[in-house]
Amino acid sequence: MRPGADGVPPAGDPSASAVPSAGDPSASAVPPAGDPSPLAISPAAGVSSAIGAGEDLVAVMTGFARTLRAAGVPADHERTQGLLRALSHLDASKPDDVYWAGRITLCASADDLPRYDRVFRAYFGGLRAGRARAAAVTVTRHTAAPPGGGPRPGEGGEPPALAATASATEVLRTRDVAGMTAAELAEAHRLLALLRAGRERRESRRFRPSRRGRLDGRATIRETLRRGGETAGLRYRAHRTRPRRVVLLIDVSGSMTPYADTLLRLAHALVRSEPGATEVFSAGTRLTRLTAELRHRDPATAMNAVSRAIPDWSGGTRLGEELRRLLTLNDAAGAVVVIASDGWERGDVSLLGAEMARLSRTAHRVIWVNPHKGREGYRPLTAGMRAALPHIDDFVAGHSLAAFAELATLLGGTHA
Repeated sequence: MRPGADGVPPAGDPSASAVPSAGDPSASAVPPAGDPSPLAISPAAGVSSAIGAGEDLVAVMTGFARTLRAAGVPADHERTQGLLRALSHLDASKPDDVYWAGRITLCASADDLPRYDRVFRAYFGGLRAGRARAAAVTVTRHTAAPPGGGPRPGEGGEPPALAATASATEVLRTRDVAGMTAAELAEAHRLLALLRAGRERRESRRFRPSRRGRLDGRATIRETLRRGGETAGLRYRAHRTRPRRVVLLIDVSGSMTPYADTLLRLAHALVRSEPGATEVFSAGTRLTRLTAELRHRDPATAMNAVSRAIPDWSGGTRLGEELRRLLTLNDAAGAVVVIASDGWERGDVSLLGAEMARLSRTAHRVIWVNPHKGREGYRPLTAGMRAALPHIDDFVAGHSLAAFAELATLLGGTHA
């Protein structure tokens, strides 16, 4: 889908006057003065940086509308055109203008407002979106009346109904993505876009003032001089912390076709969570860096860019050679390296074992994600997996939303 697929009205379109003016009664959707400011909902820098950084306004707003539709807000083609017409009369670099223009034009009812706020925070602010409310499915089961009383079926009364409620999202969480229908896969991708992905912290070389830690002699002396030589309290400092870098290597060979797209969408969620501390590569017959393509806010646009960037979809796998290339780039030093592959190695298996040994010495932690590990009775019998296993810190499944959530927990610093 092209970024401008929702369309823009031509210049001079008389329908642009449909945007409510300050005195128009239809503008009553704007909350009164006592309503919370949108700036309390979204960071001011988010919208202005998105528009001010040179991103095309139409691409950003149509991507925003697509994300809203995925979250259940009826932001259809006509409503998106209304948003673009409204923004032509406003300053799109101001968070207030974008927030209220979208809220007035894209939401159909009060039920849409919480979802709109959640998506606005995630899309423009770079924040982690809140958890989507699980859709509930009600299953009605008819049973016969208990013996000794009550009407039975066919005796003039309706049988009692036992209502059991099951969460469709919870059922979907444990399903293997390779066996999902198109509708289930679309819902799984929507939930992946809302994944909360924490990140393990590491100490940086920089310091910050602290109540405890190392004695900061310079700060103590400065405070004493500021007080005219009077004795001041001791000052301390501690290391600042930064998110530890994560490097993802995603196998896009033929044997990984049922899982590659979903794994790349997981990578998109991780890049959106920590864009400055995440690197993503595809692995097939060559190593391809995909980080820049995955930084786009809209998952559909990001996936289109990724599909154009990968030259070796559904080919073979030469993980040994690609790991050697990765180690040459020095991107893995001190990072958590995540390899998503089924271990079918077409190249030299001994080279894969040697490069995995080098990687385990260079990286902070090595996590191997194998989609087949989630299947009952799985054993790592492929030559590639046998060569890699001695050098892996965590060997986890990668076949379902629940498995991806466990991976996110690992990346947050919680180890089994």
